[in-house]
Amino acid sequence: MKPEDHSVRKVALGAAVVTLSSYRLGSVWHCIADNTDPGARLARAQGTTRDQAESSALAEAEALLSGKRVAPVTGCSGG
Repeated sequence: MKPEDHSVRKVALGAAVVTLSSYRLGSVWHCIADNTDPGARLARAQGTTRDQAESSALAEAEALLSGKRVAPVTGCSGG
């Protein structure tokens, strides 16, 4: 499979500028949010739509940049 509908845009989150890169693989949208200045990846997300994937990645990046503790999303149930 090849990535389709690739998009890159910059979004301001407080004092930081975040670069969102989104693309579609098959029917699943993927989004990567990175801190533009040092270029460190902050978050990755998937969704059924571009908006859903970008919103999830932005929410995780915003929580990380604001200093809130973010629990990683896993497929495991607690126990």
